[in-house]
Amino acid sequence: MRLSAVLAIVLLVGGIRPAAARPSLEEHLQTFPWERYQDEAVQLFREYLRIDTSNPPGNEQSAAEFFHRLFDEAGIPNTILPYAPGRANLYAVLKGDGSLRPLVLLNHTDVVRAEEKNWRVPPFSGEILDGEVWGRGAVDMKDEGLLHAMVMLMAARERLPLKRDLIFLATADEEVGGTGSAWLIKNRPELVRDAEYLITEGGSNLDYPSKGILYTVDVAEKIPFWIRMTARGRGGHGSIPAADAATHRLARAMQRVVDWQLPPRLLPAVEEYFQRIAPLQPQPWASKLVNLRRTLRDPAAAKTLMENENYNYLLHTTVALTVMSGGPQTNVIPEMASCELDVRLLPGDDPDEFLRKLRQAVGDDRIELEHLNPPHAPNSSPTDTPLYRIIEQVVHRYSPQAIVTPALIGGYTENNLYRPFGIICYGFSPVEMTPEHDVTQHAANERLPVEQFRRGLKVLYEVVARVAAQSSEGK
Repeated sequence: MRLSAVLAIVLLVGGIRPAAARPSLEEHLQTFPWERYQDEAVQLFREYLRIDTSNPPGNEQSAAEFFHRLFDEAGIPNTILPYAPGRANLYAVLKGDGSLRPLVLLNHTDVVRAEEKNWRVPPFSGEILDGEVWGRGAVDMKDEGLLHAMVMLMAARERLPLKRDLIFLATADEEVGGTGSAWLIKNRPELVRDAEYLITEGGSNLDYPSKGILYTVDVAEKIPFWIRMTARGRGGHGSIPAADAATHRLARAMQRVVDWQLPPRLLPAVEEYFQRIAPLQPQPWASKLVNLRRTLRDPAAAKTLMENENYNYLLHTTVALTVMSGGPQTNVIPEMASCELDVRLLPGDDPDEFLRKLRQAVGDDRIELEHLNPPHAPNSSPTDTPLYRIIEQVVHRYSPQAIVTPALIGGYTENNLYRPFGIICYGFSPVEMTPEHDVTQHAANERLPVEQFRRGLKVLYEVVARVAAQSSEGK
């Protein structure tokens, strides 16, 4: 018997496959034990929802310990990164062969508070009711966080051959102060800075029963730039009004600000988004959105478009008056009055330049303007990448008629913090849901259909497997 034949028998008997016999990625996906992992994912999802990480105060250490246990049992190297009492991030990594740069699966472990009296079931019960998993964080974003963890477990157990490191990063305090990611970026940047891609929340997949399914991939976010306006003046008795009172001057300045709006600016990702969603809209909106540049050149059509709050914010840096404060007594004119503005900057806007234009709109040098959060320029990611193409391909594999489009989102995600490293960051959720489920995030009775969660595991695993286990040119 030839030596090569003997060696082949030894390898097979010993349970080690020759390299040539390694199954292809397609065979790996086709023979995968999906049902077993889907059952496990649902069980762990319910367990995760029972961990109360309401922020404030957060207590994310308990969530970090939950993931630490899962990864330790699977032999996946991981570490808890505490940075304040009760607060911690969790970092885990599956090493690849290093031929491609890492992929980061980023999720946050904190959730907003829940008023139990407003819920049908206790918000931290993880109960299954009417085919849905109920709990605070079911949509934002413990569902995706648990799916990220399951992908790590599945890749480790099934020995997915990785060409790039697969990094799991669960951060604390995303909902309030962003201190979890801020701490990691300042103190442990080496853990993520070499990554090529990052996937986190931000995208949404809405199933409109009478229209179709829309998948949005978040490629850019508007950045909060909060401003306080303060007026000072002579106080006095409310029975003798003073034209120069702080409250009166502030009120006039506030009126000028809320009536002010910068010219529209059409970003490429927003233009593509409107073109893609146009078929889902009724007339006359469909024809207005399919060629937005032409619409914006028509003053009447542009005015109608700007009056739609669901479209207007995508075309402007916006200013919302949110907080007003003055004197504590009705019959006293206070010496100081202030208001706060929630400004959301478009990618490409410079915070200092915007502040200069805002001062012009205020029109009163005696009104003080101060920013309440550290300003930084918003950023975005391109769509001409292998990861974006893989997301499109996998989505269409499971939902052939779905529309996939890049999107700018008005809310904040942590993508903006990691792009300065040169990482291409996308908000992508693998779970389809109806608008009825989507609106429960941050609201009472937050819940997710079990079957869509199970299906989402397959979608996410295939996306990750294709981008992490094959060459960047692979399809």
